[in-house]
Amino acid sequence: MGWASRLPLPRPLRDPVYRGFSLAYGIDLGELDRPLGEFDRFDDFFCRPLPDGARSISPQHNALITPCDGVLSGYGVSEDGLCIHAKGQEYTVAGLLNDEVAAQRFVGGMFATIYLAPHNYHRVHSPLDGQITGYRHVPGARYPVNALSVRTVPRLFQRNERFVTYMRTEFGEVALVMVAATGVGNITVSYEPALATPAGGPDRGACIYEHGQEKPISKGAELGKFHLGSTVILLFERGRASIDVPAGTVVRLGQPIGQLTPSKQGQTS
Repeated sequence: MGWASRLPLPRPLRDPVYRGFSLAYGIDLGELDRPLGEFDRFDDFFCRPLPDGARSISPQHNALITPCDGVLSGYGVSEDGLCIHAKGQEYTVAGLLNDEVAAQRFVGGMFATIYLAPHNYHRVHSPLDGQITGYRHVPGARYPVNALSVRTVPRLFQRNERFVTYMRTEFGEVALVMVAATGVGNITVSYEPALATPAGGPDRGACIYEHGQEKPISKGAELGKFHLGSTVILLFERGRASIDVPAGTVVRLGQPIGQLTPSKQGQTS
């Protein structure tokens, strides 16, 4: 699917193909930054940027904003390192990150899961000002991540392929996990333009930037994108985040969904 989506599409086919897909999945064609015929490939259309002013990033300093469009499908506190997404669906922080050491920072902290449907805007943005301190690609399966699969595939989020971005902020360490799904084997990130998740392959381990080489990123700035699919999971340190909207809420990039608490000195612990 990914290979086909990246093939050039003849110009006469672009409008009918994109309009047909949009009609089938309910895509808002009013949120385009160019005419349909200018998207050379289906992948370009699927990963389309938004026109200027299409989303508003909450200016409230302590607001926890959503990093993408989608549905806030679940959230909670990772008690003893266990995240219970829904009844019968659980996974561990260490399993999600594939890293026992990194997971210790997030044990007992808030986690939040946002599901992106085919009609959503598929770019992911930073929920905070901070420094990107490293990343990790974890190869895995590509099960669907819709509600049915989440209910029926045990520990789905720690079995699927995923890409983790680590951030240091005044509200503590944050991990943003982009989870792949059916047909989604290509995730790219803006802070390393040459980097893309390969189709399978071994886990090469984490890349942690040395001090002074971290990548600064601003709240609301583009962080990465899904080339088809999927799900974003946010992890916070204990006591740093709370969420005050119900699970199942439809959310849009930049929308406040809770509050953040800085450390006493505004530094990470």
